[in-house]
Amino acid sequence: MKRRSRRRAQPKRRRHPRATAAAAPVTAAELRQLRKEIERRATPARWNPDPDDVQKSVAQLVLTIVEFLRKLMERQAIRRMEQKTLTRKEVEAVGIALMRLEETIRDIGVRFGLSPEDLNLDLGPIGKLM
Repeated sequence: MKRRSRRRAQPKRRRHPRATAAAAPVTAAELRQLRKEIERRATPARWNPDPDDVQKSVAQLVLTIVEFLRKLMERQAIRRMEQKTLTRKEVEAVGIALMRLEETIRDIGVRFGLSPEDLNLDLGPIGKLM
């Protein structure tokens, strides 16, 4: 026969929150920015068939693809520089070309009201593109 322990269950102790440093006050601008970010993340990016926004949607898609390819080319250039398979002249040319491409993407994005964050598509369960 097993003997049962007749010990009373001890009440759980409440943990007191640790003292923390006083938090800095949040500005109205920070709250607006946070609200905008939450709203942007809460609604998945989808194609908007509104005729007035078709150009912006197409520009977003095209610029996203171009930005993705630019990042791939940049990584490839860095890899080639590390392996020393590029001459100094080629490194300079690639660097200038990538900077100009990035600037062009940014300029076209501004024209359509797109921020760099808008070019990182949400691919659903697999996460963000970049």
